[in-house]
Amino acid sequence: VLQGYAAEMDNPLMAHLISPELQNKKDILFGNMEEIYHFHNRIFLRELENYVDYPELVGRCFLDQMEDFQIYEKYCQNKPRSESLWRQFSDSVFFQECQRKLDHKLSLDSYLLKPVQRITKYQLLLKEMLKYSKNCEGAEDLQEALTSILGILKAVNDSMHQIAITGYDGNLNELGKLLMQGSFNVWTDHKKGHSKVKDLARFKPMQRHLFLHEKAVLFCKKREENGEGYEKAPSYSYKHSLNMAAVGITENVKGDAKKFEIWYNAREEVYIIQAPTPEVKATWVNEIRKVLT
Repeated sequence: VLQGYAAEMDNPLMAHLISPELQNKKDILFGNMEEIYHFHNRIFLRELENYVDYPELVGRCFLDQMEDFQIYEKYCQNKPRSESLWRQFSDSVFFQECQRKLDHKLSLDSYLLKPVQRITKYQLLLKEMLKYSKNCEGAEDLQEALTSILGILKAVNDSMHQIAITGYDGNLNELGKLLMQGSFNVWTDHKKGHSKVKDLARFKPMQRHLFLHEKAVLFCKKREENGEGYEKAPSYSYKHSLNMAAVGITENVKGDAKKFEIWYNAREEVYIIQAPTPEVKATWVNEIRKVLT
């Protein structure tokens, strides 16, 4: 892909086949695929080859390189831009000509999906290895490697949702690390509100997608898109946020094991939040508590 497509975009002999709108868009289309390729080619593959006779040390190999695996997050974040560009130009003569020369049965988009599939495959491979490595040397490393890869997958997944937030004025990066994101039923009970509003609010929950950052929790409304592939990915329109410095939490709400409360400014605003399951609630309550302490 890097030689047969990416490099060809800079080839003067191919220039006449590239439409002007596609020129200089190489970085959008391929993201940091070259960085991923070099990491595997120069570093990770060689490390793995050192352990051909010592499979129990493979976990260590992952752990030593764990930081480098974050290059996948960058690739996945760029993927929606890449897909949208590909859809515009997928029938371009340039791509057809590259595919013909490479004698590929599949078009470029199938190959651009490979890194996304690769990062999800690692956890399956590590799980398989663990299954046959109980009580043997290196099992702990394998377990730790699996946990770290799952952590990277979670970060990739969370960041894919975060880049879909629309209508937020500030800079999301200033809110600190994104810790959790998910969909909830939310009821509000505000002291200042008109009593009629309070009655209405009590019965009908709002569907909200919450993003918990270190410094703030964002409430967004999910909008489903209709389209193909990443077009189907939802977007989240920003509604409001609470500064974590002024937030309090009540862990148990009478009568429902899935509910908890977030309150603001000494209970001036109260948000009753219902998680899909008691487990999801527990995870969120723990994360929020960590931030608050």
